[in-house]
This record gives sequence, C-alpha cells and structure tokens, in this order.
Amino acid sequence: MSKEMIDAALLKANDTKACEISNGALGRVPELFHGYFGNSASAIIICDPRTLAAAGERVEELLKNSGVEVSRYVLEPDGKTFHADYFYVDRVREAITSAAKAGVMPVPVSVGSGVINDLTKRASGELNIAYMSVATAASVDGYSSFGAALRSPEGAKQTYACPAPRVIVADLDVMRTAPGWMAASGFADLMAKVPAGADWILAYELGASVWHDSAWHTVQDGLKEAIGDPEGVVAKKTEPLTRFVEGLMLGGFAMQDMQSSRPASGAEHLFSHLLEMRDHVFNGEIVPHGIQVGVFTLFMCRVYEQILAFDYSKLDVDKCMENWQTLEEAEKSGAEAFASTKFPSLGVTSVRAKFADRETTRARLESFKSRWGEIRARLAEQLLPADEIKRRLEVVGAPTSPEAIGSTVEATLADVRKTIFMRDRYMSLDFLALTGQLDEFAARALA
Repeated sequence: MSKEMIDAALLKANDTKACEISNGALGRVPELFHGYFGNSASAIIICDPRTLAAAGERVEELLKNSGVEVSRYVLEPDGKTFHADYFYVDRVREAITSAAKAGVMPVPVSVGSGVINDLTKRASGELNIAYMSVATAASVDGYSSFGAALRSPEGAKQTYACPAPRVIVADLDVMRTAPGWMAASGFADLMAKVPAGADWILAYELGASVWHDSAWHTVQDGLKEAIGDPEGVVAKKTEPLTRFVEGLMLGGFAMQDMQSSRPASGAEHLFSHLLEMRDHVFNGEIVPHGIQVGVFTLFMCRVYEQILAFDYSKLDVDKCMENWQTLEEAEKSGAEAFASTKFPSLGVTSVRAKFADRETTRARLESFKSRWGEIRARLAEQLLPADEIKRRLEVVGAPTSPEAIGSTVEATLADVRKTIFMRDRYMSLDFLALTGQLDEFAARALA
C-alpha cells in the first residue's frame, strides 16, 4: 500500500479532495485549509476536551497564524463521556450557524475520532457546507466514508446520508498519543473487511448483489498488507501504522465511490448494531463499535471455514427450497424479529428489499451449485484462517469472545437469525438460512 493508492482512491471519491497521512501532518492544516476552502473562509473547531488538548489547540493556533478567523465549540466541556446520539448533531449545527457572519458559514473543522467526525459530518451535511476532518485516533474507517453512523432519537443505530469531508488530515504523531483501545478498535474494524468481502463475493455469485469493481479494489487490494503487521501497529512504528491508517481511509473512500457501506461491512457488523440498539454496556460503559465488530469478525471467519469445508456441488436444492418463504411469510418473520423493539418495521422493510421469488431463488441455488468449485476458490483466496484472525486481534488487544464484551454465546446464537432481518443487504447468513445450515454452523463457530 502506498500514497499512490490513496491518490487513486481520491480520484474516485465523491467528496474528499485531499488526504494527508504522515508524521507531523498537522503542519499542513493551514495550507490545505486555504487551498480547498479559500483564503477568506473562517473556521469553527468542533472537539471535546480530550481532542482539544490532543490536537485542537494546535490546529487553532496554526489556522490563526495563517490569517484564519477561528472559533471553537467544545462538546461536553466538563469531560462527560458522550456517544453518537442524534441530539448532538443539533448542538453542533446550532454552534456552526451561531458562528456565521453576514450569512456566511464558517468551515467546520472536526478534531477528534469517529463520534466527533460523524456529528460534524451530519451537521455540515444538513447545512450543505463542506468540512475538514482532523483525525486524532486510528479507531474507525468512518473518517472518509459517506454518511454518518448515529443513534436515532428512537434508539436505532443507522447511517444517515451526508457527504464525507473535503479534506482529511491524519497526524500519526497525534494518533500515537491516543489510548491503545482506540487502535485496537480500528484494527478490528479493518480486519472485518476480510469476512465482509467474502459476504459480498457470495452474494454477488448468488445473483443477490450488484458488483462495483473500483470500490472492491480500493478496499481489498491493500487490505492484507494493512492488517499484516499487528505487532508493528502496537509498537507504533511509522510504516505499519501508515499502512493501517491508509487501509481505514481506503474503506471510507470505497463507500464514497459506491455510495454504500457494502464494500466495508458484512454480517459481522450487524451483531454490533444489535447490541447498540439494546444500549448494551459492559462494566457500565458502552463497548466501542470496532471492539464489538472484532468479536463477530472472528465468529464469521469460523462460519466461513465451515462453508468452505462443505461440498455445495452436492447441495440438495429441493430440500433447500423447503426453507424458502413467500413474501407474506417472510414479512411475518421479519415483523416477529423486532416486534418488541422501538423499530418494529425494520425486519419487514429489509425482507421486502431483498426478497426473491421461488423461481429466482431456485435458479440462484442451481447456478451456485454448478459453479461451487470456482466460487469456493474465490472465497478461499479472500479469507484468512480464523486462528490467524484471532491471533492478530489478541496482539492489538482486541477481545475475541462474546463474554469479553459482556455478551454471551447464547445471546449471540439468538441474534444470528435476527441479523438476516437487519439490513436489505444479502449476506452469508441469509444463504445459510436457506440451506438449513445456519443454526448448526453458528453453534459450531461459537463452540
């Protein structure tokens, strides 16, 4: 992986025009600000007390010294922990509009990690203005992605449409000062692109997903290099840390390119979303998204090992079709999955979006069966051994079991069937429900 890959991805990204990843990158903030927002633009720094100290004060000083009029808005200035709840978007939006002069909005400069970036992203999108992101931790791939992952007023975690930042600055020296769990979270989220890619391959080969070649290559071409040196990431060495951060950014650029999160997430993310929808906490704290995702990345890689071990060229299609449901039956199942939640229509909406009639479903299975050899080879090339995934997660300090994040094997098994009603995106778990292997493979993966 190299800067050339970032430059190539920027050419295909819809919103982001510049991305600086280097030691001492903060020094380029004034040049990039003037170059992409103009010499007359003012700025408002969006941060919290921790990120203000980590980089915000320095960014403010640099911009002021270059002639930019700068204000700041500090979220929860007393230091209270906060999360990506939608009402914070309202606060950020109001702060931006309050700093406007003569009807001209300042350029928001997000200084922080995933939460602050997403809050600023959505607020800027609602105001139809471009913003700049100064990343302070290698904790997420959302810096460069389209859309903001926020918890709605009803409590559901969802992605709200809004443009990615026009400019991203990731100073490795600043990222080295972030707590270790943040890099562990980002590394786990990047590892998720392994089974997520397999989910995309499987769905496409079944005829249940579109393919977007440039988005695929943006994420996957450098992925195994980006996650190949967890020891170097922990040691904060420049080269492996750079590759790792580039990998995170490339995931977001692929999402910009495709205008979908398909290139960067699969079934492993849905288990995390289910926990977030329940306000899951462990030891009184919300478990970071990437930390949750790492646990279920390992789970899905173990599921895939069983898929690869099964000979689908001998699949009993007639028996599989006994598991097929009419639209009415599938809608009922979807409704039951979330009947006791704040979002009872979620499952029904997902079912309608990816429903396939009996003839289409049978044709998909027959085609998959006849081409299993080539499909298996493609999946095998994409995946890494589950034991190696586990080892790398442990090296960076990321948990690998449901219990380690305050959940249980039993709860995960109960969630397996809920995941197929979470999104309109077809995944391996949809396929296994149809083949009748879902419960068996999930239980083995967690044994």
